[in-house]
Amino acid sequence: MLQISPAPFRSILVIQTKFIGDIVLASTLARNLQLEFPGARIVFLCEAQFESFVVAHGIASEVVTFRRSRMRGTALERGKELYAMVRALRGFRFDLTIDLTDSKTSRIISGFVNAKTRVGYNPPERPLKLLERQPANVFAKPFGFGGQHFVYRYLSPIEALGLDLRVTVPSIQPLPFETLKALALLGKHGLDPNGFVAVHAGASFKGRQWQPERFAEAIDEIATDTGLGFVLVGGPEEQGTAARIIARTATPVADLVGTLSLETLLAVLKQARLFLGNESGPMHMAAAAGTPVVGLFGMTNPSRWGPLGVPSIALRPPMPCDCVAKGLCRRTDPRKACCVWRLEVKPVVEAAREVLARTEMKRERAV
Repeated sequence: MLQISPAPFRSILVIQTKFIGDIVLASTLARNLQLEFPGARIVFLCEAQFESFVVAHGIASEVVTFRRSRMRGTALERGKELYAMVRALRGFRFDLTIDLTDSKTSRIISGFVNAKTRVGYNPPERPLKLLERQPANVFAKPFGFGGQHFVYRYLSPIEALGLDLRVTVPSIQPLPFETLKALALLGKHGLDPNGFVAVHAGASFKGRQWQPERFAEAIDEIATDTGLGFVLVGGPEEQGTAARIIARTATPVADLVGTLSLETLLAVLKQARLFLGNESGPMHMAAAAGTPVVGLFGMTNPSRWGPLGVPSIALRPPMPCDCVAKGLCRRTDPRKACCVWRLEVKPVVEAAREVLARTEMKRERAV
């Protein structure tokens, strides 16, 4: 193993090519690096749609982007995108790379960048195939510091580098002008700060999405109990789900699905009294902003992927799952398993009541 120099790193690349929830969790790694190496140039490699969010919120000083659609395209498209990435990255002359993605492609990128110090995982998440090479010369454990939550996978390079762990919970606060924008938007819908529940009914795969009709029923019950307003949030691809929920609710629901940038979404989530939604990136964003969470999980274990740092309840049906979607589930892949469909409305409403009651005193002090 490489003997790490005590001299501080000045130019650091973090390879994080996954999704917004992973970006939020990886912000803890970035924050530890910023505290350890003040003034260091920290660059994230991430998908283009996350660039402004990562830079605006100080997760990285700069970003090099790629387009996932190109990386999933033809061999020629993949080759061009990879060449453009590597060419941009080599111009930074990094002295440290940290490969959080831990994939065949990310290892290729790390090898081509060829920083003096290259951190990777040992063992990797998936065994190396024939002729694959591990370019790392500093090896991180699958989960560092004895932690079990996935955030400790992203913090493991800190341990591998022999650095002190100072930050373990994501904290990302909205920009002031985004807060003003969010407040104006909420005002148009007659909603007060801290007076509504933000609901995210989408997810990256249908099996991770609790049924829209159950969301609608839960919304009506919570609204009747609390008098709180409701806001639906999510991406443009989730507008159909939002329409199904609104069609079934007696409660007026503000529909912001497909209308918010990530920066404005964070500001809206910050103003919410509670976040209710599927295991997803917005769930991690809400927690990072300091908003209490009720998270709905299926096969994925909340102890690995649950919300961090805020009052929360993560609901998961009893396991092993009695499969309710035999033609759709891929039970070996938590991303494509439909166990969350087994959650009934009653425990979700009860969890919302409990978190709201638990945080009521804090809310009254803030008013």
